[in-house]
Amino acid sequence: MIMSNVPFLIFPIAIVIAVLAASLKIVSEYQRLVVFFLGRFQTVKKPGLRIVVPGIQQMHRVDLRVITMDVPSQDVISRDNVTVRVNAVLYFRVVDPEKAIIQVEDYYNAISQLAQTTLRSVLGQHELDEMLTERDKMNLDIQQIIDKQSDAWGIKVSNVEIKHVDLDESMIRAIAKQAEAERERRAKVIHAEGELQASGKLLAAANVISQNPQALQLRYLQTLNDISNENTTTIVFPLPIETIKGVFDKVSLKEDNDLE
Repeated sequence: MIMSNVPFLIFPIAIVIAVLAASLKIVSEYQRLVVFFLGRFQTVKKPGLRIVVPGIQQMHRVDLRVITMDVPSQDVISRDNVTVRVNAVLYFRVVDPEKAIIQVEDYYNAISQLAQTTLRSVLGQHELDEMLTERDKMNLDIQQIIDKQSDAWGIKVSNVEIKHVDLDESMIRAIAKQAEAERERRAKVIHAEGELQASGKLLAAANVISQNPQALQLRYLQTLNDISNENTTTIVFPLPIETIKGVFDKVSLKEDNDLE
């Protein structure tokens, strides 16, 4: 009699074992299980071996690790009416699994769309030169805006980095010409400043020599020494203006006497 009931006992036991096996869930350290009981939020299960009854409880796995998201290239019109293509990378993670499942249908897609619109909006408020030279400031502005709006979804945006700002060929040539003109301007300014400083030094030297005639003679002798060391065929001896003036005065006086 007992042996005849064995097949009837094995079937329920097998069902119970199958249900238990389906109910056992292994949750990794970096995951959380958001569990609903008959459609209503029940709890968030932590890592370990957990039981979720099929049919009565529904679960959603949420990864708490930092997610790296590539923001697709966006066409941006800068404040000075230059069209560029910009892409970026976004780093975020889920800090509240309950909100990430209940408050938004697909938090990954929502963050992607929010990042694209914010990227266009923020960069459109800046000129091209600022996009190329002030990336850190714009990265911070984008990160703060996205983080503030995604807080209601239980998501923390840790960092945003602009990767590339692509320009068309005509704009690249224009920027190259602008950079070349800027370099020429700086070279002229540096040359003019050098001339100004040199003239000041020459004026100071002239003042010193005018107060000490011996200094002029020493400079004259040094100049002759420098000329003698060079392979030149012609040497010009400079004469003081006072000497030349005295000669001309004597010549003029002699001519006047001859005319008389």
